[in-house]
Amino acid sequence: MLRISTTLPVTRAGVPDIAMARRLEDLGYDSVSMADLIVGDGTPGFDAMLVLAAAAAVTDEIGLEFGVLSLPLRPTAWIAAQIQTLQHLSGNRVTLGVGIGGFPGSPFWRAVGAPLQGRGRRADEALQALPALIRGEATKQGEEEVTLGPAAPVPPIFIGGNSEAAMRRAVRHGDGWVPSLISPAALAKKVLRLREIAHELGRPVPSIAVGGHAILVDDAAAVESFTRMLVDVHGMAPEEAKAVPVTGNPAQVAERLHAYSEAGADMVGLSLDGGDWIRQAEALAEARAQLSRVRAPEADSR
Repeated sequence: MLRISTTLPVTRAGVPDIAMARRLEDLGYDSVSMADLIVGDGTPGFDAMLVLAAAAAVTDEIGLEFGVLSLPLRPTAWIAAQIQTLQHLSGNRVTLGVGIGGFPGSPFWRAVGAPLQGRGRRADEALQALPALIRGEATKQGEEEVTLGPAAPVPPIFIGGNSEAAMRRAVRHGDGWVPSLISPAALAKKVLRLREIAHELGRPVPSIAVGGHAILVDDAAAVESFTRMLVDVHGMAPEEAKAVPVTGNPAQVAERLHAYSEAGADMVGLSLDGGDWIRQAEALAEARAQLSRVRAPEADSR
């Protein structure tokens, strides 16, 4: 069955509402996701590790998903130590989504001394070392050999990005690929290319987890603002941008989820924009339930 995830809402004070992780667990969500995006210009942003650790403390089963962690921002050994810790604290519920990072050159990137060039190379180096570090194996990092303990199971590693380079990175180093802000039709074309790359490299085809945004309340202004951002900031064509946000009632959302599944997605993670987060979270859960009921007879007949 198609898996679903979403991000936490924020409280009136503007901080993540950790208690809502339990609500998502009760609604049957597969995971709660947290973006790793701190710009440093006053735009609200939160440390993903800390938020997911807090979510782990108030839940029992729901997965904890990075969507996605910027590898070049941090020393690899530090990331590994944090993931080991989060695995132990959560009972091994982590999915480690990673990428080369958004907004390089922002005040935050400059303040922490993160490199603006060579991000892909640094990400590849980190991906080569992370599994051994998390498993507690002796691993060379620069001039030092590092052994971290206590060892933890290596979580599924999903590589974010829509580019050819990201797809190749996912095939080489990952268990999954995470394209974002993409319509089902565009995803289907990308999946064909992903399979070609996997065949070319002699590797399995990674799982696919789509990242996107949903507006499941009657808010035409929010939909218009979001699509305008896709055009102005991401350079999408207007028609392409209109096909990205997920909108409508649960039956319509179920149709969109089905379209993503048919295009090759195993999981869909949607940030819920607009107001009334709880109602939207319930609507997305209902849409997944409708998808399951609709597809069950087809599965029985095969």
